Amino acid sequence: MFKKLDEIINEYNQIIDLLSTPEIAADYTRIKDLSKRKSEIQIIVECYQKYRSITKELEETEAIINDDHEDHEIREMAEGEHNTLVQRQDELKLELQTLLLPTDPRDQKDVIIEIRAGTGGEEAALFAGDLLRMYLKYAEEKGWHFSILSQHVTGVGGFKEVIASISGKGVYSRMKFEGGVHRVQRVPQTEAQGRIHTSAVTVAVLPEAEEVEIEIDEVNDIRVDVFRSSGPGGQSVNTTDSAVRITHLESGIVISCQDEKSQHKNKSKALKILRARLLDIAEQEQRDQISQERKKMVSTGDRSAKIRTYNYPQSRITDHRIGLTLYRLEAVLNGDLDELIDTLNSHYQAESLKAGSGSTH
Repeated sequence: MFKKLDEIINEYNQIIDLLSTPEIAADYTRIKDLSKRKSEIQIIVECYQKYRSITKELEETEAIINDDHEDHEIREMAEGEHNTLVQRQDELKLELQTLLLPTDPRDQKDVIIEIRAGTGGEEAALFAGDLLRMYLKYAEEKGWHFSILSQHVTGVGGFKEVIASISGKGVYSRMKFEGGVHRVQRVPQTEAQGRIHTSAVTVAVLPEAEEVEIEIDEVNDIRVDVFRSSGPGGQSVNTTDSAVRITHLESGIVISCQDEKSQHKNKSKALKILRARLLDIAEQEQRDQISQERKKMVSTGDRSAKIRTYNYPQSRITDHRIGLTLYRLEAVLNGDLDELIDTLNSHYQAESLKAGSGSTH
């Protein structure tokens, strides 16, 4: 680990030297790249500098403790400081190990989130709407931009399916563990006997794909059909053929968008969703090829896995992946997701540290 840290310190110093040279000052692209890298490793450099400073203090303190000629009171003071310094050194070492973990290159990406009603009929569709509002409120709290791309509304105000785009700083890093089956236990409004029903909603969180990552040949790769938009019950809501259905010929994926009045905008939204799904498929195939152990680590995002239960009668929310139970359901559904997300991130960070502990020293 320390060899790696020394290399990072050297790289950081070289970047600072380069940024002060006249040749680099005239190259905007190079300045941008170097400044970005400097920003990425600065937190590691600062943490390592603190670690080295503490280590030096610890060595000086131990020298005083082991010096038989030193004044007795000074040795006692040094012994008192020693435990504090050891604890701080351990904390900084753990922080450095965490900072050296490989970062997910997708963490800064925007996401496409797909919410679909599963078992439970209208009750599941209503809960899909609750989850949509929960993520919308969380996005607002984070200052992210939230945009509905496609929706299939049911007669009672629920959602059979809704697809949205969330964009902003570090969206995927915060949202990536939300993918999976979300189970709800509550008494439906239509239930006369007061019995608790269990319903399920699936959530998929896909990092948004750039055009350069997933190229789509609009002539040979897809078929585009246009049709007239329709509302609930099939009534026409548009007198022009503005709705768009895109079929990806190789995979058979079909995306329909009709929320916009413009055919061009509906097509653009459908292509955005298609790119995200194709990128997800490509990345899943790549992950599957790496190793069985690696697959275990990424399987937490498997959409078939039950990840969370929302129990309304007890105001309880349980995340089954980490065994976390909170009794503040209303706050979570109002977008207060940080405690859940922070705990999940810490858990999987610790798992990664354990998995790589043999190579961190």
